[in-house]
Order: sequence, then C-alpha cells, then structure tokens
Amino acid sequence: MQLRRCTFFASSRNIDKAMQSGDVNGTVQFCAKTQCCIGFFELIDGHFRPDLLGCSLGETPCPDTTCSASTNVDNYTKCLCSSDFCNTNITWSPETKQTQALNPQGEKAASSNKGWTSHCSCYISTMSDIDMENIKLQKIVACGRYGIVWQGSYQGNVVALKLFPVKNHHEFTRERAIYALPLMLHAGIAHFLGAGRAVSGEPVLVLKLASHGSLNSYLSKTVITWRDAVTLSKSLVEGLVYLHSDLYSNGMHKPPVAHRDLSSNNVLVHADATCALCDFGCATVLHSCGSPEQWQCQSSTSQDPVQLGTLCYMCPEILDRSVDLSSGRCLLQGDVYALGLLLWEMWMRCSDLFFDQAVPEHHLPYEAELGPRPTLEQLFVFVFEKRGRPAIPSTWSKVPQNFSLQEILEDCWDHDPDARLTAHCAANRIASLPTEYSL
Repeated sequence: MQLRRCTFFASSRNIDKAMQSGDVNGTVQFCAKTQCCIGFFELIDGHFRPDLLGCSLGETPCPDTTCSASTNVDNYTKCLCSSDFCNTNITWSPETKQTQALNPQGEKAASSNKGWTSHCSCYISTMSDIDMENIKLQKIVACGRYGIVWQGSYQGNVVALKLFPVKNHHEFTRERAIYALPLMLHAGIAHFLGAGRAVSGEPVLVLKLASHGSLNSYLSKTVITWRDAVTLSKSLVEGLVYLHSDLYSNGMHKPPVAHRDLSSNNVLVHADATCALCDFGCATVLHSCGSPEQWQCQSSTSQDPVQLGTLCYMCPEILDRSVDLSSGRCLLQGDVYALGLLLWEMWMRCSDLFFDQAVPEHHLPYEAELGPRPTLEQLFVFVFEKRGRPAIPSTWSKVPQNFSLQEILEDCWDHDPDARLTAHCAANRIASLPTEYSL
C-alpha cells in the first residue's frame, strides 16, 4: 500500500510525538500507521494558522478528502482528511451550536469564529524544528554574507549547517520561510531538512550537503566539458523556473519567488554536476492566489534596492535604482539578467568551447573589464550608461544548435527588462542545446 503523504509542521513542544506517526523529509511526512492526515489550527487575527500538521497517530476514520471543520475551542480547531497533503489548509464552515474539541495540548474551552473562510495555502509556511543536540559540527566549508556554513552529521547523514549570527536573525527567518513554502521540494532547489538553534544561540538551517560546494568554488577548480556545461545550465535554469512558478497541487499553492541575489556563490553543485539554488536571505515572495497581474511583493518599497544582491550581478535597473519593487515581474526579470551572467561564467570554463586555445581562468562577471572588486559607481557607468556586458568569444558562434550561445546570453541580459527572456523561455532554449559536442 502506498504511504499517505501529509504536510508536516511541528513546534518544539510537540515534535517528539508528531515524529512517531511516520518518517519526515523536510515538510512532508510519510504515514506509517494510517491513511489519514491531521491538522490542528489556531485562530490568530481572524485566520487559522497551523499549530501541528502531519499524519494521524493511529487508525482513525477520515472519509473526507479535504480538511474541513465547523467547531473550535479555545481558538483551536482540527481536521482529519484522506488525500495527500490535504491538511495544508482548512475550510471553515461554522455551526450554530458549538461543541467541545481539543487543541494539541488537550485543553478545553468554548468560543466561536463565525464568517471565516478558507485562505490561500501560500500563506502557510510549514517548518520542522531539529534538535541540535543530535547534530555534530565537523568543519567550516564556506563563509557567506549572512552566515557560516559547516559540514556536519545528522541521523547518520552528512549535512550542511548554515549558522547565522544573532544580528542576522531577520535573514534567517526570511530564508527559512522560503524553504518551508508548500511544494518547495525540487531538484533545482537546495534540499531543506529543517531548522534549529545552536547551543550558543545562533539560528541554524540544515540542508543536504552539495559535494562540490558553490558554483564559484567549483568553477575556480574545475575545467568542464560540454556535457557538464549542458547539465549545469539545464539544472540551473530549471531550478529558477520552478522558483518563479505559480504552482497549485493537491490543495497547496507555491507562490512565485524572486531570488534577488543570484550569484555563483548562491548556487550549489552536486556530485552529478547538477545545480541547486540556495541562499534565500534576499528573496521576495510574490503572494497571491490569482493571476500574475495580482501578484504582490512581500517587500517594502522604501527599502534601498541596492542593498539587496551581489553588486556584479545586479541588473541595470537596480544599479539605476529605477526598479519598481512593487512589481513582481521586475524582480523576476532581474533574476533572468543574473542568470545570463551565470551561464556566461559557466561556459567560459568549458574546454570544448575554446578548441585548441587555453581555457581562461575563472572570473566573475565584469572582473576582466573592471577588476575583481568593482564599485557601484563603476558598474553603473559600464553596465547602465555604456550598456557594456562580459565579452563573448567569437569561437562560440561555431557551436551547432538552434539558438547560438550569444543569442541566449544577450536575450537574458538585455538592457530592457521587458525584452529579456523569461526563465521558462530561457529553459526552452537551453533544452535545445545538443548534449554531445561536435563541430
């Protein structure tokens, strides 16, 4: 019998009991004892927010395929349902006569909540708390803007642990919320295992370890073949397409997300030469259950846009400070500009693209033109005013394909955001690249 899959969320006070119901992988629990999902929700500011989500502890009748309830006690209500991930959100149909129920802690009371209706599941971020006493730190593998990444062990597996200084708690909270959005399990997104707090007090994200580290580190040490270049490119753009996608599945909604800090330091490389996006401390969720025209950015328009992102990957409109931060499309197209720079960065380390020439050392975008640490002013003049871009070798025009590499890059980093490819269109073009290289 196929195991029932339920959305999983448990706070530190009830995680031990919740884990008895089945194995947990990120925000998904696989039921060991039942075909029923359960959800306990607390009424907060007129909306029911999840307090405990997962599999039912034992065999319980659950004929309904959706999560619905009509009574609440002490601002808590619960549901039982019999389809995959059905406990993600709840439909409320209040009864005239309220009956008693139990919250997850077994407390009884009486109250009512009339008029509330189901809310969008994209507002529910399911998160797993991890007991850090079960994790052993082994060695530092990277140092980022907001935290230090350690290699460690957890439940017999090698993992990556991103420790945030207490002063960067806001970035930790933002990044954890992104990883914990519904339907965020994808090969092109770093695999989130949970979060916790170190003994010293720092908040920690626990992720699947990528054996090759960051794309920056990988390219600095590795000359790649054309096959590897295609694999890296396809997995990178597929991850971005998924991040940007507005998805509905099994009653859950993943809203579009703009990364806003795409760089070779924020892309991981696995042993099979596939990429995964990571580091969502600058990301913006475009919250809406409607059409793209209704997308609303979860971001303050008063925030200085130049403070978000890595300088040499910033699009012209960010450098000019003319971007409309309330426009979801503008933020997504800023990611596509950075995608073009990342593709150039990877392809410049491909031996097959340089024929009998020596493959250049790894360089960041604009390093050859402006040096290793260009200032905002230098980038503004070169990228925005002069409309300069990284140099594309003339030999790339000989690559056999439907779209030339130069066309893909130029259509990703076009000066006009509206003229750029979408991530989906870029994925279609890269999918047309031949796997085998031949002149």
